[in-house]
Amino acid sequence: MSSNLDLPVWRDPQGNTVACVEKIKVMRENLEELAQLAQDAFEDAILMGCDETQVREVLVQLMQRLENPYQS
Repeated sequence: MSSNLDLPVWRDPQGNTVACVEKIKVMRENLEELAQLAQDAFEDAILMGCDETQVREVLVQLMQRLENPYQS
């Protein structure tokens, strides 16, 4: 699945490149896990007869509703 991910150059809130190898590794691993879980949920939904477009929309909405617990 990781070959399908087009990972960006990560930036901090000021626009500086995040250069820490360990941070980049954690981001890659987290996104690979998330992509696989989303793919599995998507395939399950399709197999159960759900509308593909609706499932995609719900997954997008899920990501858009994530909350930043560190925001002041």
